[in-house]
Amino acid sequence: QERLVESGGGSVQVGGSLRLSCVVPRNIYSWRCMGWFRQAPGKEREGVAAIYSLRSTTYYADSVKGRFTISLDDAQNMVTLQMNTLKLDDTATYYCAAVRGAGTSCPVVAVPDYSTKGQGTQVTVSS
Repeated sequence: QERLVESGGGSVQVGGSLRLSCVVPRNIYSWRCMGWFRQAPGKEREGVAAIYSLRSTTYYADSVKGRFTISLDDAQNMVTLQMNTLKLDDTATYYCAAVRGAGTSCPVVAVPDYSTKGQGTQVTVSS
């Protein structure tokens, strides 16, 4: 069974930055879409960022637009999420996810339903 492996979570103060990384199995371009979603206690899963691998087209939730950046590193088969200007509301467990198949777009709302996911990494933002 294929698995994604995340790293880079941790604790940071409001306004700080963190960078999450996710190693995907096989060639990164064998995945149509890759992305990140998060889940805080008592809340629904929320897709935060996605990327269409063939064109590196990116998609973001309004809540993180302008603060988070998703990108690919094809040399390391890795997708990263750079998170800047972190807020208290960004506290959650963050999951990497990926999906294959046909299509040319990667709506961010669909990320939590991607077929392959990681185990999650905790991000805690404190005041």
